[in-house]
Amino acid sequence: MQRRAQGQPDEAAPERAGEEAGSARRREEAKPEHSDRPGGREPKASAPPGKKDLSDLHIHVGGAVAPHILWSIAHDQGMKLPVSDYWEFKELVSARPGKVRSLDEYLAVLHRWTEKIQSSPQAMERSVYEVIGKEYRSSRVSLIELRFNPMKRNVGGERDLDHIIHASLRGMDRAVLEYGVRAGLIFCLAREFDLRLNEILVDKAIRYRRRGVVGIDLAGTENDAIELKPEEVRRYRALFARARAAGLKTTVHTGETAGTGADGVRTVVEELEPHRIGHGIRAAQDERVMDLLRERGTVLEICPTSNLATRAVSSLAELGEILRKFWARGVKFTINTDGPYLLDTNMRGEVRMLREEGVLSDEQIDQALAWAREATFLEEAG
Repeated sequence: MQRRAQGQPDEAAPERAGEEAGSARRREEAKPEHSDRPGGREPKASAPPGKKDLSDLHIHVGGAVAPHILWSIAHDQGMKLPVSDYWEFKELVSARPGKVRSLDEYLAVLHRWTEKIQSSPQAMERSVYEVIGKEYRSSRVSLIELRFNPMKRNVGGERDLDHIIHASLRGMDRAVLEYGVRAGLIFCLAREFDLRLNEILVDKAIRYRRRGVVGIDLAGTENDAIELKPEEVRRYRALFARARAAGLKTTVHTGETAGTGADGVRTVVEELEPHRIGHGIRAAQDERVMDLLRERGTVLEICPTSNLATRAVSSLAELGEILRKFWARGVKFTINTDGPYLLDTNMRGEVRMLREEGVLSDEQIDQALAWAREATFLEEAG
């Protein structure tokens, strides 16, 4: 996957058609002459990702704001930063593959820097607005579901939660008006929070459901997994049921690492009954869990570059094996960025990487993109 050099502009550069076409031909010649689709049919041709609208269902505000925007916000708020040079700052807020060695190290960048910088109504309004516009300009993402935890933006209670939420909705409304895209917000509950704090977040999500909050998520480190503790799972089961009863959709980060594993995915599907699962790649280790996902119609939100960066998978080859298992067992999955600027990627780059590295066939990519449109939490998706 090609990466932008540090000194280049943050917007995606035009594709180098000649060079990439030659590279693609060489890769195509080296591919085995068979289809991954059951029955061995040849995959259908897929239009270049730059010429079709894409969807991103799993993208965190904390990992999606451009470094120069974060730099500007930090200075506007008079924040004292540990570096005085922009390029050093850009490195500080990066978690690209090769820099971080685990999910916890990846999350540390979010919690220590990007979420802190975004901790004001003005910062969140600008952040949400900038993310939606940038994703459309760089990758034609016309359907986007942005997720974040409002409590991690209110400076430990010093800022009013409703102001944070209203500002985020204003930023979303501005971007939707300007770019004609469809967008919604997902509130992330935190594994490390006391249940009462997460109940407040669900209350807020329900309150703002008709304003653009479309769902809730459960996120955070998997080292102390709630889903592997029966008593905790029962408490969260009631909370998720209440969210669904109020009209919210639900998703859960699980099965990303060995901390939750396939057992975590099974428990989440059976007890919390989410519409989707964030990552969920460990489900590939258990055929019964994959069958459960298929039977329940639970859709996985796959984030390729993120899984490489956090070493949830060791290589693209391993990711390919996982995705082909899902395909063969009828498990639906989507392609997403997770944190495009934190990881130095975008939706167009994710699709291109999977295609050019032979991870998925054109037909499989097209199907994953179609599943994203079907699985969106936004109503009346086109």
